[in-house]
Amino acid sequence: MIRVVLADDERMLRAGIRAILSADPGIEVVGEAADGAQAVEQVRRHRPDIALVDVQMPGTDGLAATEAITAEFPETAVVILTTFGEDAYIARALGGGARGFVLKTGDPHDLIAGLRGVAEGGAYLSPEVARRIIAELRGTGTEGRMSRGAAARERIGPLSAREREVLALVGEGLSNGAIADRLGIAPGTVKVHVGSILTRLDLANRVQAAVLAYEAGLVAGAPFPPAG
Repeated sequence: MIRVVLADDERMLRAGIRAILSADPGIEVVGEAADGAQAVEQVRRHRPDIALVDVQMPGTDGLAATEAITAEFPETAVVILTTFGEDAYIARALGGGARGFVLKTGDPHDLIAGLRGVAEGGAYLSPEVARRIIAELRGTGTEGRMSRGAAARERIGPLSAREREVLALVGEGLSNGAIADRLGIAPGTVKVHVGSILTRLDLANRVQAAVLAYEAGLVAGAPFPPAG
């Protein structure tokens, strides 16, 4: 059972998301909050697996809540609820330790899949959100994308073929267990590979690894030219 605290100041939207999550027998919404301070308190009270947090809320916003939750309760993964108009907040959310980004207007099935992936230790970035994250962090423009794609491919050059496979699947948001199943190797081996990738490429977390995988063209639908 994946236990979730849901934080959004819009009551109707919160009710809709709760209904989507509650329809899945493997997910339980254990607490709700209308602002960031309440979100932190609900996490403190329930110690959920995931805090699903809106960015813009009155008082303590979702970014401050993300930073507080990840600092005090590192076992709780924070997933950000975002819209296409909130790109400016992405960099701070990443720095604050967010493990996933979900579009409010996205497919409910993607929301469920994303929460499951994060709960299992993965990082979730839909292709749409990944494009926005990369654009916000790196800038825009065709020439810039080409240059960044080349830089990313050069950066992953020292990785072994297996490590590249693992990085690509991290980019898809898969957990260690799911990667192990996909590649037919032990979960412990995947954990070693992920740790090696983060260390060798100087990445802070799986979300940064996922962004790099998109930049390097390792993920289907990536917004940059594929390697080759």
